[in-house]
Amino acid sequence: MQTEIRQVQALLDKKGHIIQEGWARHPYWKYDRSMVKGGALAIKEWDYYAVINQQQGYAVTATISDLGYAALFALSYIDFNAAKVSQTDALAFFPRGSIGLAPTSTEDSQVSWANKNLRLAFIKRGRERHIMAACPTLELPDGSVGLDYDITLTEAEGAQSLNIATSWKENRKAFYLNEKINCLKATGTIRRGMETEQLLLGEAWGVLDWGRGRWTYQNTWYWASASGLLENIPFGLNLGYGFSDRSPASENAVIYNNCIHKLGEVVFSFDQDNFLNPWTVRDAEGRLNLVFDPLVDRSSKTNFLVIKSDQHQVFGYFSGTCILDDGTLLQLDRLSGFAEQVYNRW
Repeated sequence: MQTEIRQVQALLDKKGHIIQEGWARHPYWKYDRSMVKGGALAIKEWDYYAVINQQQGYAVTATISDLGYAALFALSYIDFNAAKVSQTDALAFFPRGSIGLAPTSTEDSQVSWANKNLRLAFIKRGRERHIMAACPTLELPDGSVGLDYDITLTEAEGAQSLNIATSWKENRKAFYLNEKINCLKATGTIRRGMETEQLLLGEAWGVLDWGRGRWTYQNTWYWASASGLLENIPFGLNLGYGFSDRSPASENAVIYNNCIHKLGEVVFSFDQDNFLNPWTVRDAEGRLNLVFDPLVDRSSKTNFLVIKSDQHQVFGYFSGTCILDDGTLLQLDRLSGFAEQVYNRW
C-alpha cells in the first residue's frame, strides 16, 4: 500500500505509463513533457504558493498554471480577522506548454505572466523561491485598494518533501506527479493599499504545490495543508486523497523538523452544505485526530462548458493530536492552515 521510491528515475516509459508508482521524500521522478501521451490539451502543469502569517492573521496565494485548454493565473488575499477573501484571476486559452513552467522543481528556473491588472513572477535560485505578485486594482477586505507582495521562501537545507506519482485505474496513461513542500520560511514585504509590512522571520510560512500530469476529464480531490512552529520546531501537515488511484501510496504526512512522518489513508468529515462548520480529520491507523475550525471559504466557480470547476479552499485552524513514526504524541492548538474540496472537469 505504501511504495517508497528511493532513487532518481524517469517518470514515464515509451507508452506514457509511470515506470514505478509510489511516494518519495525527495523529487526523484524526472518529468519529460514529450513523453506524455494523449495530446497537449491533456497535459496539466501548475505551481501554486500559499503563505500564511499566523501572527498577523492573513494569507496570500498565487497560481500559475497551464491546463491545456486554458492557462489560469490567480492571486488572493485571505483576511482571517475579517473572515473575508479578495481575489482576482485571468485566463488565456490553449497555451499548450507556452507558459514556460519548468519541468523540474529542483533546478533554478523562472516563470512570469502579466496583463494590465495582474502580475506574477516565480523565480527559484538554490533553496530560495522568490514570489512576486501584484494587482493594483484589487479591493481588499478592509476597503483599501491594491495588493503587491515580494516574498522569498527558503527551504531548509536537506528538508524532505512529500512527492507522489500515481495513475488512474480507468486510464493508466493519465497520471499525477506532485510535490508538496511545507514549512518554507517567509521573508519580504507585502503592500496593502498605502501600507507596507515587512515580514518577520518565523511569523509567516509558505507551502508549494508543484504538479505535472495528464488527468482524466472529471475529478474531485481533497487537500489540507498547514505549516508553522510547534514549540519552536517547524511543523507541517500535508493530507490529500480522492485524486487518482492511491493504491501504490497516499500523499498523507506529518512534517516535523523538516522530516516526513508518513501516514496511510486519511478522511475529512465535513458539512457539504456549509463548509464553515467544523471539520474532523482522521487517519485509518489512529495517528491523526484533528478538528479543523474554518474561518473563511475561498470559493470560486468556472463554467465554460468544456471547462468547469467548483472550488472550496477553506482557511482556518487545526487543533488536536498526531503521532510521529517513533510514537511521539504532538498536540496542535489552532495552527493556521486550509482544507479544500475541488471539483474539476477539464
